[in-house]
Amino acid sequence: MLTILKKFFIKYSIHIFFIIILIFINIYFQTCPSKILGNIIDLLQVPNNEELIVNKIAFLIFSALAIILLRIVWKYLAAIVSRTLEKDLRDNLFSHFLKINLNSIQNIKNGELMSYFIKDVNEVKRFVYSCISDGVRVVAILLIATYTMKNVNLTLTIAVLIPIIITDIIIVFIRKYIEKYFKKSQNYYTKLSEYVQESTDGIRTIKTYSCEDSQISKFIKKNNLLKRGNIAVDLYSTLLSISVNICFGFCYGITIIYGSKLVLNGIISVGEFVAFNGYIDLFFYPIFSIPRLIARFKRAQISYRRLDYIFSIEEESLRLINESNENIHGDIKINNLTFTYPEYTDKVLKNINIEIKEGQTLGIIGTIGSGKTTLMNLLLRLYSIPNGKILIGDKDINDIDLVSLRNSICYITQDNFLFSTTIKDNIELFKEGFNDEQIHLSTEKAMFADDIKEMKEGIYTIIGERGIDLSGGQKQRVVISRAFLNNKNIVIFDDTFSALDNKTEEYLLKNIKELSHNKTCIIISNRISDVKDSDQIIVLDEGRIVEQGTHRNLINNNGLYHKFYIRQLSKSNEIFS
Repeated sequence: MLTILKKFFIKYSIHIFFIIILIFINIYFQTCPSKILGNIIDLLQVPNNEELIVNKIAFLIFSALAIILLRIVWKYLAAIVSRTLEKDLRDNLFSHFLKINLNSIQNIKNGELMSYFIKDVNEVKRFVYSCISDGVRVVAILLIATYTMKNVNLTLTIAVLIPIIITDIIIVFIRKYIEKYFKKSQNYYTKLSEYVQESTDGIRTIKTYSCEDSQISKFIKKNNLLKRGNIAVDLYSTLLSISVNICFGFCYGITIIYGSKLVLNGIISVGEFVAFNGYIDLFFYPIFSIPRLIARFKRAQISYRRLDYIFSIEEESLRLINESNENIHGDIKINNLTFTYPEYTDKVLKNINIEIKEGQTLGIIGTIGSGKTTLMNLLLRLYSIPNGKILIGDKDINDIDLVSLRNSICYITQDNFLFSTTIKDNIELFKEGFNDEQIHLSTEKAMFADDIKEMKEGIYTIIGERGIDLSGGQKQRVVISRAFLNNKNIVIFDDTFSALDNKTEEYLLKNIKELSHNKTCIIISNRISDVKDSDQIIVLDEGRIVEQGTHRNLINNNGLYHKFYIRQLSKSNEIFS
């Protein structure tokens, strides 16, 4: 995070320098109206000064125009700098997020991630804008206005600055409470975002089981906590404003009482007295801005720490060996592989030994939670594994370039995730180089072409968020189309056929058999019909391989595979009887 900010401020240092210069010039011109008005008042007491007064009025008009023009320019430049920072932070955050190891982010909820992208980035952006715009302006006013006031009367200036110093001390005391309650408010906001995200994702389940009332009740409670946290922040922010108002009242009181005495004693003129009161008006902005700057600093500090935590999470090394894309193929060997998820103690996989010859199909079947998907995640190196446990073509998987490894594997996952874009984009996964004919051919092989013909826009039909406009079987066939489009040496189907009818599944498995010719294919399923034609089948139970062999051999073993077979066979008979 610090590196990103350093690069940004170095890049935009010239912009920031010009903003500072323009603000100081702008503040100088803001002192001119009070000074000119005071001069005019003094000139009115002396006859025959009409021409000089007209010149003063002309300069007053010029000063007003200069103030407006300079303000527009530096405000525009400050907006460019802060908005660019916001964009760069989001770009870097999104890029970093996609490169983080899965084991580092699997416990971070979507709602929390969205708060990083929206609230935290925005808080940092607002603080930078406030520093460049408000902070520099406050410093310029304090320096220029104080110097100008000193030229009127030093004692009066010191007397006016005393309430301001006392107010600053009060602000320092109150800001601790602002930070405390803002942290609570931020935490409540994150929890509320997570809850809303989860509720929107599960809206169908909520409606199906009539859970609306309980969900609304929980939301109201969480939202009420957020309200209380925000009220506490607003309360202490109001105390800051009240302190500033009291301070301002004391400043005017001192000026009227002591300044009037100085006028009566002839130490300062009436014009200088009027100008001095005008200079006090300039302090109105800094006094009110200081609490806001402090509050924004505290919020930005919290957001910075949260973002810094995310940016500090280690990324995957996408280029371990070289910059070339190797063509990964060959036998796959898994030797005594045992795996435990980070921050967990139970072993998910235990002493796994598998050898898949290039061009063969491996079927994996097992009980729920037996480690089937975990095994595939390790094959893609989504999680770290020790050296020597997985070999592809006699090469350790950790020695293979990560991009080359994943570009050589087509993994059709069981969640059937679809993006809210066109069917074409979902099949090619936003990669260029595929024409419409290739897309159509892949949908034909995936038994989805007839469905597309019924859509007006064809493969350019937008399918809605997470493919909401498609049925479960259609979603599966869209993601299966990816396997037929991408010419990968290793193809993995992870419980991909569960929503298909028997006839579609039969034709699809025939096409997959043709696809996997001379390729290494892995089919994971809970159904015997999906894996029965595999060259080799393994049965997983509680992270161990309990059986291994062909379909016929495993049926004759009368083990767990045989139980699956009998159970599914009886269910099929019940359906068709």
